Amino acid sequence: MSKKPEFRPNDFVVYPAHGVGQIVSIEKQEVAGFELEVFVVQFTKDKMKLSVPTNKASDVGMRSLSSPEIVTKAMTTLKGKAKVKKAMWSRRAQEYEAKINSGDLIAIAEVVRDLHRNDEQREQSYSERQLYEAALDRLTRELAAVQGMDEDGALKAVDEILTARAA
Repeated sequence: MSKKPEFRPNDFVVYPAHGVGQIVSIEKQEVAGFELEVFVVQFTKDKMKLSVPTNKASDVGMRSLSSPEIVTKAMTTLKGKAKVKKAMWSRRAQEYEAKINSGDLIAIAEVVRDLHRNDEQREQSYSERQLYEAALDRLTRELAAVQGMDEDGALKAVDEILTARAA
């Protein structure tokens, strides 16, 4: 039996596959004849609710929001030089997807940094754009939640760093 994480209703959490959500309640639900205690997590932007068994939350990687120190490291990561491997796109795409779904804010920032294109650079392919937008969305949602700002403000902060880096 995994140890039960200490989350409470109204806490913001990060679920690796979906990003930032808010625990709306802790309920008992009957599943296949067993009674389970679950966190009900609301993802407002995706209009989705997820029930996560309380004893499995840490196993699936559900975690509290990143600390301000981690957010600072992630923003510093954005300022770095893009590291693009010479591997085939399909291999790189799998690596980017894994980083995005890891729920690790710094890994997500690496994807945003590596896939960001400024106006002078070549166009992104459709799949590059999809991965970039998914990573950017996860990064800005967590940044907004940690710093208590709206997502537009967080997006603007990230964009300023990326634009300054490219200059």
